[in-house]
Amino acid sequence: MAVILHVPEALRQKLGEDGTKELIALIEQAARGLRENIGETAAERIERRIAETKAEIKADMANLKAELIKWMFVFWLGQMAAVYTLLKLVR
Repeated sequence: MAVILHVPEALRQKLGEDGTKELIALIEQAARGLRENIGETAAERIERRIAETKAEIKADMANLKAELIKWMFVFWLGQMAAVYTLLKLVR
């Protein structure tokens, strides 16, 4: 992305043509560095958020797995009680 700078005439006269070009190059280099830094910072923030979300999802899955096992056990006990009752009635 090109940065278009307008150097005021008074400053251009004091710096001269070479000084003006060097000033513009310096400002463009600083702007380029800032853009790169902002991009890196944003990428790091996104990666951190993804890691946090992944950890939360893993914790939720572990909780759901434990809950599912608990309800499977309760269902299994209920089935055993029903089968036992039916066998008692048949005899």
